[in-house]
Amino acid sequence: MANRKKCLVIGFLVFLWTDLDAQVEEKKEEQTCRLLGKFDLNGYVDAKNHTIVIGGLFPIHSRTIPANESILEPVSAKCEGFNFRGFRWMKTMIHTIREINERKDILPNTTLGYQIFDTCFTISKAMESALVFLTGQEENKPNIRNSTGAYLAGIIGSGGSSLSIAASRILGLYYLPQVGYFSTCSSLSDKFQFPSYIRTIASDKYQSRAMVQLIQHFGWVWVGAIAADDDYGKYGVKAFKEHMEEVNLCIAFSETIPKVYSNEKMQKAVKAIRSSTARVIVLYASDIDLSPFVLEMVYHNITDRTWIASEAWITSALIAKPEYFPYFGGSIGFAIPRTDIPGLKEFLYDVHPSKDPNDVLTIEFWQTAFNCTWPNSSVPYNVDHRVNMTGKEDRLYAMSDKFCTGEEKLEDLNNTYLDVSQLRITNNVKQAVYAMAHALDQLSRCEERRGPFSPDSSCAYLPDFEPWQLMYYMKMVRFETHDGKIIKFDSNGDMFGHYDILNWQLDDNGEVAFVKIGEYKFKPNKIELVLEKNSTIFWNTESSGLQSSSSCSSNQDLNGQRECDQCGEDYWSNEQKSMCVLKEVEFLAYDEALGFTLLILSIFGALVILAVMIVYVIYRQTPLVNANDRELSFLIQVSLIITVLSSILFIDKPYNWSCMARQVTLALGFSLCLSSTLGKTISLFFAYRISISKTRFTSMHPLFRKIIVLVSVVVEVGICIAYLVLQPPRVYKNMESQNIKIILECNEGSIEFLCSLFGIDAFLAFLCFLTTFVARQLPDNYYEGKCITFGILVFFIVWISFVPAYLSTKGKFKVAVEIFAILASSYGLLGCIFAPKCFIILLRPKRNTDETVGGRVPTVDRSMQLTSASVSSELNNTTVSTVLDE
Repeated sequence: MANRKKCLVIGFLVFLWTDLDAQVEEKKEEQTCRLLGKFDLNGYVDAKNHTIVIGGLFPIHSRTIPANESILEPVSAKCEGFNFRGFRWMKTMIHTIREINERKDILPNTTLGYQIFDTCFTISKAMESALVFLTGQEENKPNIRNSTGAYLAGIIGSGGSSLSIAASRILGLYYLPQVGYFSTCSSLSDKFQFPSYIRTIASDKYQSRAMVQLIQHFGWVWVGAIAADDDYGKYGVKAFKEHMEEVNLCIAFSETIPKVYSNEKMQKAVKAIRSSTARVIVLYASDIDLSPFVLEMVYHNITDRTWIASEAWITSALIAKPEYFPYFGGSIGFAIPRTDIPGLKEFLYDVHPSKDPNDVLTIEFWQTAFNCTWPNSSVPYNVDHRVNMTGKEDRLYAMSDKFCTGEEKLEDLNNTYLDVSQLRITNNVKQAVYAMAHALDQLSRCEERRGPFSPDSSCAYLPDFEPWQLMYYMKMVRFETHDGKIIKFDSNGDMFGHYDILNWQLDDNGEVAFVKIGEYKFKPNKIELVLEKNSTIFWNTESSGLQSSSSCSSNQDLNGQRECDQCGEDYWSNEQKSMCVLKEVEFLAYDEALGFTLLILSIFGALVILAVMIVYVIYRQTPLVNANDRELSFLIQVSLIITVLSSILFIDKPYNWSCMARQVTLALGFSLCLSSTLGKTISLFFAYRISISKTRFTSMHPLFRKIIVLVSVVVEVGICIAYLVLQPPRVYKNMESQNIKIILECNEGSIEFLCSLFGIDAFLAFLCFLTTFVARQLPDNYYEGKCITFGILVFFIVWISFVPAYLSTKGKFKVAVEIFAILASSYGLLGCIFAPKCFIILLRPKRNTDETVGGRVPTVDRSMQLTSASVSSELNNTTVSTVLDE
């Protein structure tokens, strides 16, 4: 019975443990799959009863609202600034899909749905949308296909180069087709980075070249450039500047306008425009990014400029307003060819909030268009925030007190949404949808065993196909549009065609009109700029802008009215850019403060050394002067005068003879100085050996020390002669450091010879230090060994510090660093070796005795001592052997 109870208890415990473990595992699995949050995205979805869905990304708003910093948990940003142009593009996609579904010649057995998101013209929203397309939003149910349940064929969008680049980096991982309609950045042609991106709009590489040809046509040679601080602006202006350089035209300035308003950056761009003499300015930016810049131009009253516009804003109703015409009138730009789209106008008018109370975008459209609030709506009234010239936020539209009645008439509106007279980008949207539909149609018509896919010529089938299989057909697609144009793509996913060249003029009603004055045609084998004869062009500057173009860049002058001539390498253009003048020549001159100071220090050093020599001559018979070879001391003093005065050769304008003399004189001076010092240190070394030896130790004869000096100098002279004969230094005009100056300096010729010259000096200095360091235990009152050691240490410290200082300076300051090193090392040797002796000779004459100079040197054998007389005898080398006093 007891065993049975135990079994029941154990079984119950096992059950509890198993159940608890299962709950923990379930909880872990649930936590693993739980999404951290949902993206706040607005848009339109129609996926019911459709097996295939096409995604769409459109900038229905112009920006996001800054996040509330008090919220700890990150949330998806809200959007503001309703964009009627983007709303029309989105409606065009829906209209095109419905049109395709009604056709019997394209996808006859398949209907298309759509899932469209608002990117708010920001990269973050474009990324959110791309992730939702791939994974869906349902919690705990990640779906690689689509959150609608239908199969996602591809994406139309994203409505801007930076947005398309961001989205394509994600979509390209899955090779999901993406068809752009408004993104012109040339980097999107790179199939290594963006393998699944194609577009129905031309690449910027054609537009930038077209701008340069237009500038050449009108004879402008002095042009400024302004770009938005994004991929579209930066890549566009970069290509434009490269083409300008190819044809020898001049860029006056290049500035950027910020995506997020910055008063400092905006004022920098404004200052560049106001201060420059250029009156023709290329402007690469979208209309949304351009709005604050336009307000700045109005605020500063900057007129008399001719603007060359990119396709992103030349036909934008946001910029082309009558109140801006005094500042931007006469703008010339490139536009996508316009067309008419049958049935689109009626479809655009068929919009009303009452049709779907949950359609937040339509309600917001209605509220913004009619300046009213829709009753019983949770959609907030759109408050358009725009940054003004002071950098503060202004509300351009206050909250409306009146409610919308629903009786408002769209016919009374005059905004971008209903304007179908300039359907350019809108037509690109239509053709992007058709390109994907034609690719799907060709995929569906594949015949078994005649397909394009290896290894067995298989086909792909609707709706179960891989994105890369559809991409194959996308690259091969070719179709005729409703207006008779042929759409096809090259190997980079780009298309050929032409631009309309437009000029801003005022019509009879005082509105801005886009007058076509020419075309720019680009085909695989032909690029042509065609301007219409007798076309009337409105100019916002005097003399068609030609007067403002009579300037060139800083190293060019104007030749006639068509191009700039490059000045010679020794010349620079004058302030008026009308002629070439000699560049300023820079070198370390005597008449400037730095050169004069170094000259004084050199002369002063030579006078100090000369004074030391005079002291030594007057007191040449004293023990201190006689100690350790008087002749070598005089040689060191002479060599120091040579090194100090050699620094004068580095000052003033360099010539070939001075370039050859300066390094050679310096090397010979240091060679003589250091070899003579080595003779002294060898004497100290032998004195030390005598002090520790138990037996007689033979000294070095004075003649051998002179031979060391002679050999060292002769070797140095030989290298100097070879250096001057084979690869001598020459005067060099350095124009790389500063374009506006010519820096005269010496090209030292062979680095190998130069290293050999000063390598011998470094080797002699090392031997001096080694011998004096070994002999550092000589008696304290005989201090010459310590003085030489400190002098050589100063020498090494100065020249080791010289190397990084020399390499980090340019121009005349480089020469000044070298002179300073010469003087510092020379002063160091002079002060350490001779200053203590002169101090004793002149101020402490009582210490200038044999006993003080020599002292008693302890030996290894305590019973043997070296007297001061014997030390002096050894140091003076008057005898061959050292005299020991037992």
